[in-house]
Order: sequence, then C-alpha cells, then structure tokens
Amino acid sequence: MNKLFKTAAILVLIGLTGCAATGPDIRTDFDQSVDFQQYQTFGFIDPLGTDKSGYSTLVTAYFKEAATQEMQALGYRYSEASPDLLVNFFMNTENRTEVRSGPKLSATYNYYYYRSGLYLGFPLYDREPDTRDYKVGTLNIDVVDASEERLIWEGIAEGKMSQEALNSPRESIQGAVQQIFQHYPTAPRPENN
Repeated sequence: MNKLFKTAAILVLIGLTGCAATGPDIRTDFDQSVDFQQYQTFGFIDPLGTDKSGYSTLVTAYFKEAATQEMQALGYRYSEASPDLLVNFFMNTENRTEVRSGPKLSATYNYYYYRSGLYLGFPLYDREPDTRDYKVGTLNIDVVDASEERLIWEGIAEGKMSQEALNSPRESIQGAVQQIFQHYPTAPRPENN
C-alpha cells in the first residue's frame, strides 16, 4: 500500500498543473531526423516503467488513459498488434528543502510615554533562516520507434506536488500529460506559448 501511495504522490507532481500558477516545468527533446507523420499506430511498452511492482497500478491506468487521448488527438490509432510507436512512463519523487535567509519580524518593541500620550512601536528583526520542506515530482513520457527500438521523443514534467493533486490523481495526471504532449513535434502549438 505504501508503494501505491508513493506512486500517487508522484502523480501529485503532475498535479501542479492545476495548483501552481505557472504549472510544472516542461522539457522535451526529439530526434529531428524522424518524420513523425510516417507513424500510424501506437501501443504501450510492457511492462510500463510505472509498473515496477509486477502488476498494473491505478496510476498506470490513469497514464494510459491520458496518453491514449493525447496520441489519438495527434492522429494515431491504438493497436496492440505491432504498433509503430510504443509509449512508456516513468515517475520519481524526491524531498527537497528550501532555506531562505533574510530579515524576519520576530517581535515588536512598544514604547509608551504617559505624559505626552506618545505611543511608538518598533519592529525587531532577526536573521533566523526560514526552512521549508516539500516534494518534487518528475514524470517522463517516452515515445519509441517500435521497429527500430529507438527513443524518438521524450517529454518531462517537473514541479512541486500539491495536496490538491494528491486528492485527485486522475485529473492531475491528465493535466500533466496534456501539457507535455502540447510539445510533441506534430502537435498544434498552444496560442499562449
């Protein structure tokens, strides 16, 4: 059960899409010598990188559902028998700590002079570092030329994981996968990028 929760937490990283104003950091790379229009069908690598436990997880099902939608939107058909392209997923989470130092209000010194009714407040600052722990998730999506067994496209999303994403992994995964596939070589470019 702990592995399943850890996997769901990784998905949260992808859920950044709904929580953070800027969303996850998306990076892609592809083989520029490949004509992506030549491919007609896609399938999934067996076993997928998200199924390290020896069985298919709910997270894997969410990834497959989201990737199928995106690949079909790009014009590819799903095929279990000899697909042209194979899709794979990998996830990772890591704990990070952010340390900020700078003036921090620690107290206020109040001065009251009763004869004139003067009341002054003076802020007091200290330089203690502010430490914040958080989780960062990374999602990799690989697209492989099945006949040549060669990676032709890779999309990566990385960002802070939110509680909202953890509470709705399916929607978080769908949003992250959609953002990654917006950078696929044959995808129409988003107007705001």
